[in-house]
Amino acid sequence: MNSKERIKTAFSRKEPDRVPVFANFVPEKKKELLAHFGTDDYYAMTAGLGNDMMMAGGGIELSYYGPEEEYVCEWGCTWKYFRNDDGSYTEIVGHPLADDPDGKKLEAFTIPDPESDKVMAPLKSLVEKYGDEYFICQSLACSIFEAGWYLHGLEDTMMDMAINPDYAHALFDKTMQFPLKAGLGAIDGGADMIWLGDDVGMQHSMLMSPDTWRTFLKPRLATLISEYKKRNPEIIVAYHSCGYLEPIIEELIEIGLDVLNPIQPLAMDPAAIKEKYGDRLNFWGAICVQNTLPMGTEQDIRDEVALRMRTIGRGGGYLMSPAHNVQSDTSLENIFAFYKAARELGAY
Repeated sequence: MNSKERIKTAFSRKEPDRVPVFANFVPEKKKELLAHFGTDDYYAMTAGLGNDMMMAGGGIELSYYGPEEEYVCEWGCTWKYFRNDDGSYTEIVGHPLADDPDGKKLEAFTIPDPESDKVMAPLKSLVEKYGDEYFICQSLACSIFEAGWYLHGLEDTMMDMAINPDYAHALFDKTMQFPLKAGLGAIDGGADMIWLGDDVGMQHSMLMSPDTWRTFLKPRLATLISEYKKRNPEIIVAYHSCGYLEPIIEELIEIGLDVLNPIQPLAMDPAAIKEKYGDRLNFWGAICVQNTLPMGTEQDIRDEVALRMRTIGRGGGYLMSPAHNVQSDTSLENIFAFYKAARELGAY
């Protein structure tokens, strides 16, 4: 099997020749890996490591790592770099729709063009170069809720969901237009999968009540998935939320979700999730980036890979991957250990 066939087989809930594998990395790790291999071709490097999927990004998620210490992205958010012992990260320090009691800022706000060459060109390039052999994913994460609070501020957005629902509905109606139009364009452009996402889970509970999720996010996710599948019934749709979200998994299946990511293993038990939902849902992730990858030994990594193969990987339906971008506190040795273990222990 080639990589595209391997993932398509897995996502039809059948066992391919081996478990398909994917990992992505924060900029520090990307830079370190490229230097280690003496190349500037990121996709070729990850293919050599063992990735079966190639991913193009799009939307507000591309704003995370700007060129300056403080910068304004095309969505109007002001971002700033912060540093710790292992690397750097960015946070939003200015929201373009903050302090908007009468909604005039929201009414005047225009999202960036979701069908521009900037959005579509990276996917086109991947499809042309890798589309015959590799599974191609268009990421449109931070799809509705996260894009909304990036623009409006988290506290204001959560308050509006509670006491000013008209504003929240209008905000999310506007943000969802980006993944709707960009996703349809990506389907026309040859993507195998559209990846949506909004973090609605915390470590041991949801960020909002299931009823709040049902009111504001479920109907819009349902619309996105429905419109994608009208355009191409074969398109695969994945959804990302860090943390605990078991109260809504059944409803994600109900609205047509194909793949759940990342099954954060310290927030939900991957084996239990597979047992309960594995006949109707595929999974992507489940390798711990909180403990195992940054702090584990090579044997710890092999043990976790073997565990995932015995549990969430059985019968197919699994794309093995770290449960988030590999962070700057993970050594190259542990990254290589992950790929080696997946290669050696992942055969069906």
